[in-house]
Amino acid sequence: MRNCYIVDDDDAARTSLLTLLSARFRIVVQGFTSGDAFLRGVGDLDPGVVLLDYSMPGRNGIEVLRLLKDRHPQMVPIMLTGKGSTQAAVEAMKAGALDFLEKPSDPETLFGVIEAAFDRSGEILRSAQAAKSAAQRLARLSPQEANVLRGLVDGKRNKIIAYELGLSPRTVEIYRANVMSKLGVNSLSEALRIAYAGGWLAVERAGPA
Repeated sequence: MRNCYIVDDDDAARTSLLTLLSARFRIVVQGFTSGDAFLRGVGDLDPGVVLLDYSMPGRNGIEVLRLLKDRHPQMVPIMLTGKGSTQAAVEAMKAGALDFLEKPSDPETLFGVIEAAFDRSGEILRSAQAAKSAAQRLARLSPQEANVLRGLVDGKRNKIIAYELGLSPRTVEIYRANVMSKLGVNSLSEALRIAYAGGWLAVERAGPA
C-alpha cells in the first residue's frame, strides 16, 4: 500500500487534501499539523510521499526538507505554498523537494506530481533493497577476498593486486574464483555491480581522511 503524508498547519487545507487524495488514489493518507509533529513521528512511518507546506510555525517547510534529505531519504517531498516565488521554488528544490506547487493547485497537476513522486519512491525502495542484498553478499567474503575484489573495483590486473597484497598471482586467481562463487555470479561485471550497489565505489573514491 502506498503512503502519503500531508504536513500543513491549515486545518481546512489539510482536510481538503486528505479528502481529495483519498477519493483519487488507493493510498493511506495521514495528516500532520506541523513540521515538528511530522518529524517526531517520521521514524515510525512507512516510506512515502510528503506534501509539505512552506510556511508553518516551528520548523518551516525548508527546514523539514533539509532534515528529510539528510535523515529520511525514503520520503519523497513535494513543497506546497500559498505564496509562490521563483526564489522559494529554487530554495525548495535545492533542499530536496521533488517539485514545488502553489496552493490551491490544479487537481490534475497535483495528481501528476504525486504519481511522479510515487514512482520516485519506488525507485528509492528498490535501490535500498538492492544495496541491502549487495551488502549481505559482500559480507560473505573473507578479508583477503574482499581485498582482491577492491583491487578489481579499482580496475587493477591480477598481477598488480598480487604485488600489492604480497600474494602470488595464482593465489589471487583462487581468491577471485572464491569471490565469484560467494557472490553467486559468473562474470567480473556482475561482481562489480554488486560491489557498486554495496557502496564500495563511493568508499574507495572518498579515500583516507
